[in-house]
Amino acid sequence: MDPLNNRARLTIVVVVILIVIASGVTYTFVRPLSTKAPSTTYTGPASCPSRGATAIDGNWTTYHQDNAREGALPANVTSAKIGWNAPVSLDGQIYAEPLVCGNAVFAVTEEDTVYAVNATGGTLLWRTHLGTPVPGSSLPCGNIDPSGITGTPVIDASSGTLYVVAFLDPGHHVLFGLSVRNGSVVSQVSVDPPGADPTAHQQRGALALAGGMVYVPFGGLDGDCAPYHGWVVGVHTNGAPGLTSYQVPTHREGGIWSVGGISVASNGSLFVATGNGDSTTAFDHGESVIELSPSLAEADYFAPTDWAGLNANDTDLGSVAPTLLPGGEVFQVGKAGVGYLLSASHLGGIGGQLAEAPICGGAYGGTAHLGRSIFVPCTDGLYDVVAGTSNLSVAWHSGRFDAGSPIVTGNLVWTVNLSTSDLVGLDLYSGKVVFTFALGSVDHFISPAAAPGWIYVGAGTQLLAFATA
Repeated sequence: MDPLNNRARLTIVVVVILIVIASGVTYTFVRPLSTKAPSTTYTGPASCPSRGATAIDGNWTTYHQDNAREGALPANVTSAKIGWNAPVSLDGQIYAEPLVCGNAVFAVTEEDTVYAVNATGGTLLWRTHLGTPVPGSSLPCGNIDPSGITGTPVIDASSGTLYVVAFLDPGHHVLFGLSVRNGSVVSQVSVDPPGADPTAHQQRGALALAGGMVYVPFGGLDGDCAPYHGWVVGVHTNGAPGLTSYQVPTHREGGIWSVGGISVASNGSLFVATGNGDSTTAFDHGESVIELSPSLAEADYFAPTDWAGLNANDTDLGSVAPTLLPGGEVFQVGKAGVGYLLSASHLGGIGGQLAEAPICGGAYGGTAHLGRSIFVPCTDGLYDVVAGTSNLSVAWHSGRFDAGSPIVTGNLVWTVNLSTSDLVGLDLYSGKVVFTFALGSVDHFISPAAAPGWIYVGAGTQLLAFATA
């Protein structure tokens, strides 16, 4: 029985509000974060040693391994085979990229559940269910049902914390911090953008961790229904109160929805790409690459000269996250399949690209890159695009298939053939197919992850591992 009656609870709330007003501190009161407490199934600890989270030590703690979204490990691969005797069956669909740290691989599902699995043996270490996901029938549109955890989490190896955004019923987004060791919830905070309708916004893009902040991108639902905007929300990892946020200044739309989410430069600048806005007359920051400061102030932007036509035809420039290249340049490509080379120090506004070239029939997802060689996932295959100082060229093009977001392990590029639900390993230098593994079924935009000697991929409701040597 609740020890407080309604009148007592009301008195306490009034007293707290008066104290807050007197203190001069502003707090935001939000709805209850969850109607059901998270539950954890625990069979053993996961380790996640803090060794810098670099490619050399094998940690894969964020989407495509690092904040530049390079997506590469250095060791060459000469053989590959199924790694576990059986895949790990999860409770829902997997859209996010797996993460790897220490002895564990982490996967999340649309049922709002986080799993830690032994990275070499495939046994469950722990499972934490964060709440009830949002049924598709309660949303104005969309193509994920139910909708729970969609964006790739991020791991802070220094504190041993996994940060993940869960969409909970009734529709609201919560950033949870979980102990990587045992799955216990160590923090939770609402991250719905201020004044925005949570049911009109989808958290599909990967989270980023930089400078003591977790950054969360938002876009709209499939179908572009309801009033939504692109947003980035920032949360302090030290528990300091309050959210930092940036809203794309469109009248409507301009979602930051690519699975790659946010790319972060070494100086702390954030780069995001937006989808279509609803304007075809006045420029509205739809179809743009936008640079943000760590405090989420807009610093610069780029848009193609045909931004109005892209807006009118839903031809999102932001179907792929920005690629940060060595030498201080940015590569961007979108649904139109046109690539742009930009200066990171001066994005150039409308038409300010350093170079532009047709690449493919349409690009979606996240790229991987080695130096100035960029591997671009397109609806008509995987492309190796080379960025010169003032030009872009295609070095090779794989066979025609709908390519998922690629990663690199030494001499191979790995991608999921979304047309056949196969994991494919391609020769780094020619694009020739070297390995093919049937996955059964996959969700769109899925990407593998890697650790020394291993490839991990989510396939429908299963987590699969492949051993490499």
